[in-house]
Amino acid sequence: MKPIKLNAVLATLAIVAMMTVSGCKKDDTPGAETSYDLKVQDVLGVTGKATFIETENNATTIDVVLFGAEAGVHPAELRMNSAAEGGAVVVNLNPVDASGKSSTLVTSMSYSELIGYDGFIQVLKSSSEPGIILAKGDIGGNVITDTRISYTLEEVGAYGVSGTALFEKRKNGNSLVTLDLDGTISGEVYPATINLSSVATIGGGPVTRTLNSVNGTTGKSHTTLRKLDGGLVITYDNWLVYNGYINIYQTAAEFANIISQGNIGSNAD
Repeated sequence: MKPIKLNAVLATLAIVAMMTVSGCKKDDTPGAETSYDLKVQDVLGVTGKATFIETENNATTIDVVLFGAEAGVHPAELRMNSAAEGGAVVVNLNPVDASGKSSTLVTSMSYSELIGYDGFIQVLKSSSEPGIILAKGDIGGNVITDTRISYTLEEVGAYGVSGTALFEKRKNGNSLVTLDLDGTISGEVYPATINLSSVATIGGGPVTRTLNSVNGTTGKSHTTLRKLDGGLVITYDNWLVYNGYINIYQTAAEFANIISQGNIGSNAD
């Protein structure tokens, strides 16, 4: 019988060792992770972060951490639609506890489904005060990209209101439009619309998309754009060439009084 060569034995042992180490590494290494920022909402100074961690068996752990919140138990929710729209609760997450943290194992959706989901997360002050939102943020397909364009809204008449309309592209192709006005009056509410044609149109063009009204105290409003009021789907790229303009009105009761406006899309300078 031929003697076994030492080199062959060492090579075999090396292969076995590599397989063993590789297997342990796979079991010990955490899965993919994606984090989303939770922005301040109704309580100044409170922000947060939600981290989605892929685990085995198509399950995902959602870790939520709050910064700047008072100690207590704060309910947390995963909801459908964007934060600007609001939507029904899809998953009740474990509440954020006195440590400022929460961890929830989600098995109803896979990791890949969650990081592409049309939804948002919000954390409430308490179960007895569900109307007070500490922080919230978009997730998945609703995340804002770096693609954006801003349009100027000029003062009309002597109302002293002007500002900008910022269109931002979401990962799913929808848009978030933020109206940011100067000269508004605290406590007032200013309706806003997107109209067909340009500001030079005699008699004005018809309203094609109603926007969320501007809060006079903050001077801002946020609207997610998916469709026109008539139901036609419209993406961010469509808005870039849209034949339209934006109107800001004095009040809902005095809708005819336009106090600020500006061209958008193909009509912009």
